[in-house]
Amino acid sequence: MAGNEWINGYLEAILDSQAQGIEEQQQKPQTAANLRDGEGEFFNPTKYFVEEVVTGVDETDLHRTWLKVVATRNSRERNSRLENMCWRIWHLTRKKKQLEWEDSQRIANRRLEREQGRRDATEDLSEDLSEGEKGDGVGEIVQPETPRRQLQRNLSNVEVWSDDKKDNRLYIVLISLHGLVRGENMELGSDSDTGGQVKYVVELARALARMPGVYRVDLFTRQICSSEVDWSYAEPTEMLTTASAEDCDGDETGESSGAYIIRIPFGPRDKYLRKEILWPYIQEFVDGALAHILNMSKVLGEQIGNGKPVWPYVIHGHYADAGDSAALLSGALNVPMVLTGHSLGRNKLEQLLKQGRQSKEDINSTYKIKRRIEAEELSLDAAELVITSTKQEIDEQWGLYDGFDVKLEKVLRARARRGVNCHGRFMPRMAVIPPGMDFTNVEVQEDTPDADGELASLVGGAEGSSPKALPTIWSEVMRFFTNPHKPMILALSRPDPKKNITTLLKAFGECRPLRELANLTLIMGNRDDIDELSSGNASVLTTVLKLIDKYDLYGSVAYPKHHKQSDVPDIYRLAANTKGVFINPALVEPFGLTLIEAAAHGLPMVATKNGGPVDIHRALHNGLLVDPHDQDAIANALLKLVSEKNLWNECRINGWKNIHLFSWPEHCRTYLTRVAACRMRHPQWQTDADEMAAQDDEFSLNDSLKDVQDMSLRLSVDGDKPSLNGSIDPNPADPVKQIMSRMKKPEVKSKPELPGKKQADNVGSKFPVLRRRERLVVLAVDCYDDKGAPDEKSMVPMIQNIIKAVRSDPKMAKNSGFAISTSMPLDELTRFLKSAKIQVSEFDTLICSSGSEVYYPGVEEGKLLPDPDYASHIDYRWGMEGLKNTVWKLMNTTAVGGEARNKGSPSLIEEDQPSSNAHCVAYLIKDPSKVMRVDDLRQKLRLRGLRCHLMYCRNSTRMQIIPLLASRSQALRYLFVRWRLNVANMYVVVGERGDTDYEELISGAHKTVIVKGLVTLGSDALLRSTDLRDDIVPSESPFIGFLKADSPVNEITDILKQLSKATA
Repeated sequence: MAGNEWINGYLEAILDSQAQGIEEQQQKPQTAANLRDGEGEFFNPTKYFVEEVVTGVDETDLHRTWLKVVATRNSRERNSRLENMCWRIWHLTRKKKQLEWEDSQRIANRRLEREQGRRDATEDLSEDLSEGEKGDGVGEIVQPETPRRQLQRNLSNVEVWSDDKKDNRLYIVLISLHGLVRGENMELGSDSDTGGQVKYVVELARALARMPGVYRVDLFTRQICSSEVDWSYAEPTEMLTTASAEDCDGDETGESSGAYIIRIPFGPRDKYLRKEILWPYIQEFVDGALAHILNMSKVLGEQIGNGKPVWPYVIHGHYADAGDSAALLSGALNVPMVLTGHSLGRNKLEQLLKQGRQSKEDINSTYKIKRRIEAEELSLDAAELVITSTKQEIDEQWGLYDGFDVKLEKVLRARARRGVNCHGRFMPRMAVIPPGMDFTNVEVQEDTPDADGELASLVGGAEGSSPKALPTIWSEVMRFFTNPHKPMILALSRPDPKKNITTLLKAFGECRPLRELANLTLIMGNRDDIDELSSGNASVLTTVLKLIDKYDLYGSVAYPKHHKQSDVPDIYRLAANTKGVFINPALVEPFGLTLIEAAAHGLPMVATKNGGPVDIHRALHNGLLVDPHDQDAIANALLKLVSEKNLWNECRINGWKNIHLFSWPEHCRTYLTRVAACRMRHPQWQTDADEMAAQDDEFSLNDSLKDVQDMSLRLSVDGDKPSLNGSIDPNPADPVKQIMSRMKKPEVKSKPELPGKKQADNVGSKFPVLRRRERLVVLAVDCYDDKGAPDEKSMVPMIQNIIKAVRSDPKMAKNSGFAISTSMPLDELTRFLKSAKIQVSEFDTLICSSGSEVYYPGVEEGKLLPDPDYASHIDYRWGMEGLKNTVWKLMNTTAVGGEARNKGSPSLIEEDQPSSNAHCVAYLIKDPSKVMRVDDLRQKLRLRGLRCHLMYCRNSTRMQIIPLLASRSQALRYLFVRWRLNVANMYVVVGERGDTDYEELISGAHKTVIVKGLVTLGSDALLRSTDLRDDIVPSESPFIGFLKADSPVNEITDILKQLSKATA
């Protein structure tokens, strides 16, 4: 408990800083510089002092201080202000305790929810087990395993990646969106987004490209054409490395092999955006990346695939934003996804709430934490494999998520191994793969006189030596020391409170033997002026300077203001030359890359026992672990390593001997081994679009028409739109149109099958037409009445006007097609079109049941045929029966807000059998005011291991559940992948409101037309409890245009032309 004088001192300091308000700080104007740095505030002494009082004293101390002030009250203004301030800080302290209590309640409720979800899942799973299998129950499966048994289990069915895989020729895609990413001269630390992750993904791309069997690695990031940053970040492509000669034979290397940074433009092109602002532009990136992948798959197919597309072997997302993108790309391409979280939103939210300095609303406003967590949950849903640096990350960080449960994952894995049905439940596999390091530039230096000679020449102790050959950073550090020959204790980290530098300094200052024996070097980033730093960093640096003065450590502690990234190896080498020690005293260290770097340079370590250093120490055996809160333990460990030379040498040698375990080749070998164990999948078509198009061209000219072949060749392949779909009769006076209409009729029935391939029955003449479209206008207006029936009075005129608008412009009509996208099932949609007197043949494709089915008009008039490949394309993690049983139970036992419903209450839902299909479970909603929101229901399904995409639709009168990576927006990307109809050339027409998947249809690289006043009733109120639309849909975009419901045809044509010219 702190004393009153200490509190009084802080209160006086607050008054001296001329505090005007304590509860809330006025937000300062955001400049380009601080927006780029990711910080919106500078060091504030008032805030610092208040936080010290609130976090460091007991409520009773504050009360006693206030009583003292009241007892000695006089007329001076200062005392009255001090009294008022005591009350305010007392209130803050009590508020913090309230937040802590609420936090504990939230954690307890979450634990109960997780346990209930696990019980429900295991009950359902046990129903189909035989009596013998029930004996091998859940309790037995989740028992801890011995290390030997665990190792045997992990490697029993895994083939380790080896050099004989060199014939595989893999294409791997990595994604890291935020920060400044380039291969050389990385600006690490230039802002909060450009840090260790940037270095890691660049080095991973290089290392993977050098592995046998890997042909090309693409690292996707954002293209930035801004004067704020270097021009190199605007380059579309940057080569990192070419494939090694030993992996390729002669000329087969190909110009496309190796590792590349691919910069995709998305969001405002002329601005550098910090990661919290990138969220609304994620779908735009997905569409741009998809276009590159499709082009590259074709190029690689010509080089190494015998003419067949080479699809990505895996798509690997790094961090939440890239994970969200990777999930959508994985669904569009039907290829496996891997995720590395780096740092996690739920963990950050927990830490910020424990500090009690910000409310949930403030945290979300600053960090967009809810959008980030939602992206991480989606990434878990879609990922085959999640790569972590440590086991602690699995247990303590990913364990916070709805989509992952350690115990349930073991149950599902055991059932899958025995071939027992899991009822549609899935959990991603977690794999601990420590980050790799490049040790090629590390020189292992034995103890020789040269090391002492270098040091002596720097401090002027060796005659005739040449100080020019020595690193400049050495002199920058050594100038702080009275005796630079002492062993150096080195700490290297940002001046972040979590890094615990102040505790290290206290331990050093209060241990006299350690001070006499060693020097301390603190490399705390780069700074020009402490006042220009963020409040957290500035407070740490201020405390460091005060402690140095308090313990009179001048001449014993170095704290240089600047260093370059290239100086870091020299700093390690300097510490090793003095026979020093590296220390990482962080409160929690997710991994500890600096510990490996230090070991590679021959430095023993002292490290926190919380997090990744435990795994590193287990592998290297090169130091000691300590409790970061225990000053004495830190001081004793440092003193032990510095004073006991035999121990120091043993740790140094162990580090060198075992460091290969953290090399990039070892990392990549483990990585590829784990990825190879995933369920491999890629696009597979029953019919080939290119072959079909060629076949149509070949047989469209029969013998009787060869005389006019030269005339037909002067026409475009498409011809005029009216002559293709029959909606407008061809002009009888036009002989060319007469010929073209005759050419297509007799040949369809007599079209032979391709050799060796049976042509699917449902391949109609529309497929090549869609394949050759230049643009597609997609009608996705969710216009329904209060009973969920389509509102013909509003919807029909808009559809007709859109079609007329497109066809009124000859250039646009020539190469444009139409699609309709709706939550209605096919039968109901065709009835609606028939009643509206709109021919089905007007549309090149129909996307039905919220994206769970895709149809094309067939050869026969009015006949619709399902896409033969779409069902298998969206089938990933679809567990229909498990979902039906669980959703029925949850919807009838849980009401809005998660409250339990009374037993005997009437059912809230009824199965809508006519609207259901093999990939869509549909329900009628009896009372929309009592049902759970989408985010609440999705959370409960994830806790039970069920993955799906659920939505309320048709004015909240229906609920539909479809496969995880299926949706109306994903169906458009499928058309891009299947028929090469670029999403950027699609025009999506929507209302101002719609079904709960409405947001997904607005953002992206396609053009969006929002019709105002058309849709008055939507389902969006049932989407989520917190409105995240601003984090999903861009507030302003050149790709979005607006119309009124009663806009005439010419205005519609004008807005479509305007959007066709739009660029970001």
